[in-house]
Amino acid sequence: MGALETLGHIQVARAGVFAEKLAANPIRAVALGSFRQRNTLLDAVFYDVDAVTPAETDALAADLAHEGAVVLVPSTGQGVLTVYEDASAYLAGRAEVDALTVAGVGSSALGAAAFARNVADALGGPVAAVVSGYGLADVLTEALGGFFLFGGLNSIRHVFEPLDGVSRLFSADRASLELADGVAWARTSQDTLTVRALLSDKRFRPRHLIGHSKGNLVISEALYTIASENNVLAKRLAERTRIVTFSAKIGMPAPFRDVIDVMGGMDWFGALNSRPDIPADHVVPQAGHSTNPDIPVWMGLGAGIRVTPTLRDVLSPAAERIAAPAPLAASAIFDLPQRMTVALHDGAALRLA
Repeated sequence: MGALETLGHIQVARAGVFAEKLAANPIRAVALGSFRQRNTLLDAVFYDVDAVTPAETDALAADLAHEGAVVLVPSTGQGVLTVYEDASAYLAGRAEVDALTVAGVGSSALGAAAFARNVADALGGPVAAVVSGYGLADVLTEALGGFFLFGGLNSIRHVFEPLDGVSRLFSADRASLELADGVAWARTSQDTLTVRALLSDKRFRPRHLIGHSKGNLVISEALYTIASENNVLAKRLAERTRIVTFSAKIGMPAPFRDVIDVMGGMDWFGALNSRPDIPADHVVPQAGHSTNPDIPVWMGLGAGIRVTPTLRDVLSPAAERIAAPAPLAASAIFDLPQRMTVALHDGAALRLA
């Protein structure tokens, strides 16, 4: 199925469930509908959406695949994906995976599933993907430039997140009732919280944490939160996990030094949103910010990174292993958004050292 056919299929599927979404929460359905349609188009540019089957797009179009949802994605030909409403629902199924992935850019379930499918094909087994989602906080952050400078302005998103909480009060579901009771008002970034919840559970033991674009920042925020709350757990996670970032070099907290940063040789967008003091471990020649292999080299934007073969290369035993250097003093400045997230979500003192 071609990219245009995939887009057409998911838009038809979304139209079929729009009435249900409108009835459930008219404010969010109307306010976010056009942005989510646009982000699905972005995902077709930045992700290998052809890897997702028509049957799977139907599941992704439903409201279940919202921000913070977990999608279990098997490798090609090994079954269809499964959408779980949240981390608790996923953990109840006890599905074992080798990797946790988080996509960025458009932040739709389609992009999350497509990126995860590429990773699953590289590892030869199922992958758990966290849906980044797109809410009112993201709309306002983007209006201030956060879409293009997510590394420096993503913390603004968390300031606006109470608006998402207010909008969810118009939904008659359990999560909304919890919000009405004052629960979770300080924790509304569902993508970061889902990653944190999964990694904090002893039943969830992926070997790899793999992100693309802004998804790398979501992973970093979750790890910074874990390191702030439970340093012992952070050290255990660091000992057994390897982090691979695609298209944005994001700082990680002190214990996490097994990091492989992959960049496209023509990725100005990713470079703009990367820490300048972190060198790329693997550069894909003539590649840009996209991971859609059908994107050609045109207009100076670079071709799409082929995630599956690239990931196999960087994770192969023959690949040179160089541990990330100890955190530099500069990380106090460059990783300020993640540290602010810890302070905003936990009410903890902001530590710069």
